[in-house]
Amino acid sequence: MAGTFALSSANHGGAVAWVVPTYKNARPVWRFCEQIVGSLGNRVTTNKTDRLIEFPSGGFLGVYTADNDVALRGEAFDLVIVDEAAQIGPETFSDVILPTLADRDGRCILISTPKGLNWFYLEYQAALGAGGGDRAAFTAPTSDNPMPTIRRAAEMARERVSERTYQQEWLAEFVADGAGVFRKVRDAATSTPLVAAEAGHAYAMGIDWGKYEDYTVITVLDVTERRQVYLERVNQIDYPRQLERVQAARAAFRPTLVVAEKNSIGDPLIDFLRQGGVPVWPWVATNASKHAAIEALTVAFDHGDLRILSDPIQMGELQAYQAERLPSGMLRYSAPQGMHDDTVMALAMAWQATIVPAYEPQPIRWGR
Repeated sequence: MAGTFALSSANHGGAVAWVVPTYKNARPVWRFCEQIVGSLGNRVTTNKTDRLIEFPSGGFLGVYTADNDVALRGEAFDLVIVDEAAQIGPETFSDVILPTLADRDGRCILISTPKGLNWFYLEYQAALGAGGGDRAAFTAPTSDNPMPTIRRAAEMARERVSERTYQQEWLAEFVADGAGVFRKVRDAATSTPLVAAEAGHAYAMGIDWGKYEDYTVITVLDVTERRQVYLERVNQIDYPRQLERVQAARAAFRPTLVVAEKNSIGDPLIDFLRQGGVPVWPWVATNASKHAAIEALTVAFDHGDLRILSDPIQMGELQAYQAERLPSGMLRYSAPQGMHDDTVMALAMAWQATIVPAYEPQPIRWGR
């Protein structure tokens, strides 16, 4: 797909770069390009030494390597394809490749097999959360290939390789390198969403506030079945509208307790909710309280006590969440640099409502 798009762009006058990790990685794409343009005869100039294809329109497709990125510096492209992007360094992408797109307002397509939760994973997560902006993210697992030979190969691989390798290489899934805080996240992602409360069930809500860079996340847990049934994630809207979203979710699920972040802007928002009769527990985020909340959520995943929605943003944040050991010996929990943890914290707060001793969830009884 990327090869066809690159050749088409160059044929129409575009300056196109195909970036690969090493020189040997360029062989498959170069063979593909030679095969496609071979039928055009001498109308297209092919330079195998420089791996450069020039078109009558003035466009060109050049193959470059990330391990020797000097040739990329100072260039200007309409399109850059970064092949096996997860294998190149983040500095090559940010410091070398991105500047080549500035002059022509160019586009960049990153294609790759995942490699842990590195910078390519962060770019993928950012695209997922872009909400229809200038980014988009897609996944195409090999196991979904309709060709019978590929399907047979995928079935054979499942029996011969580790689960981690199969997830990464065949299912195109991002797999933590072992430093992640939460385990068994995928095993827990079996819940289904609801739009309103069910009779005989009790509910709890967690709210993590945000506005511009961060997100406001509303999570609702069915306390009776210990599963997540509602998740809403918004930003770039003012606080009155955020409060309207909270009130709408509260009206739909009638939670016995709402745990809301008190820090910063949270205090006046909590006061407003209390004035409206919402049963709010103000949760102050300190290193100690965050440690306790995350530890409780970790235990819930480890013991299979909680089921969650298979939301891609939430799944990504949970799998990337990390811990740092402080000089005091305590762990400091946070999202990796450049990522958010809003869905994690909203879920942790909602889970607090299910385990706090003073909280006895009361089921919904219709007609009362």
